[in-house]
Amino acid sequence: MTARGSQPSPATGLAREVGEPTSRTWVEFDDPAEEGRRLRCDLTWLTSDYRCIFGAGCSGIDADRPDDGCCVLGAHFTDDEDRDRVEAVVRDLGDEEWELREDALADGWTETEDGALKTRVVDGACILLNGPGAPMGAGCALHQYAVARGLEPHTVKPDVCWQLPLRRTYRTVTQPDETEYLEVSIGEYTRGGWGPGGHDLDWYCTSSPLAHSGDAPLFRTSEAELVELMGREAYEVLVPLAEAHLAGVAALHRVPEGARLLPLIVHPATVAARAEGRRS
Repeated sequence: MTARGSQPSPATGLAREVGEPTSRTWVEFDDPAEEGRRLRCDLTWLTSDYRCIFGAGCSGIDADRPDDGCCVLGAHFTDDEDRDRVEAVVRDLGDEEWELREDALADGWTETEDGALKTRVVDGACILLNGPGAPMGAGCALHQYAVARGLEPHTVKPDVCWQLPLRRTYRTVTQPDETEYLEVSIGEYTRGGWGPGGHDLDWYCTSSPLAHSGDAPLFRTSEAELVELMGREAYEVLVPLAEAHLAGVAALHRVPEGARLLPLIVHPATVAARAEGRRS
C-alpha cells in the first residue's frame, strides 16, 4: 500500500465558520426546455463569492487529515451510469496519473458500504486521491485527468463529487386545481445536506469566509456544473436574474439612510470574507 501523509494546513486557524443565512432570496421560473418543470434557484448562494479551495488552504472535514478535503469519505455513486462513466476513466488512468493504481489492480477501486457502492477508502482517503508525493501532485486523479485533457471535470468525476457544493433536489408540487409540476431546486449543499452526520464535520467550506474568496460570483464560476444540473436554456434564464440580484445588492449602498427596502440577502460568509479583503 502506498502511504499518503497529511500535514496540518497553515490556514486551519483562520477557517472559522459563520452561521448559515436563515433568510435567502430565491427565484422561480418555468423551464424553457421542458414543460411541466419549474426551476427554483437560491440567489443568495449562487451570487456568493464561494470557490473551492482544495489545495489552497482547505482545512478538510476531518481535522486529522486537513489536506484531504472531503475526499476522506470516498464517493458514493448515484446510479449505474454514474459508476460506468467513472470506471471508463479509471481504466484509462496510467501509473503516472494515479498514485494508488497498483492497490486498485490488486484489490479493486470500489467497495460496498451499507449496501451502497462507492469508491474504496485506502489509507484514510478515497483511492483516487493522489498525495503530495504523486507525480502529478496532490489532488483527485480524475480531476487532474480532465484538466490535462482539456475536459470539464464534471464529465469524469462521480456525481456527488462534482456537484458539491451545489445541491439539486426535486419535489412534485400539486396545485389547488390538482394539476402538478416538477420543482427542481438548485441551492447550497450545507452541513445539513449531509444529514445528521454533517454537523459532526470538523469544518465545512460553504459557511467559512476562507472559501468565499472568488473573484466572480458562483453562478459564473460554476457555469459548467449548473448547465449540467439545470440545462443550458434554464441557465441562460438564471444569469440575468442573478445579475439583477447583484445589482440590487449594490444599490443598497446608495439609498438614503433610514430607507426601507425588501431584504436582498448576501451570504454571510461572503460578507465576512469581503470585510477581510479575502479575494483571490
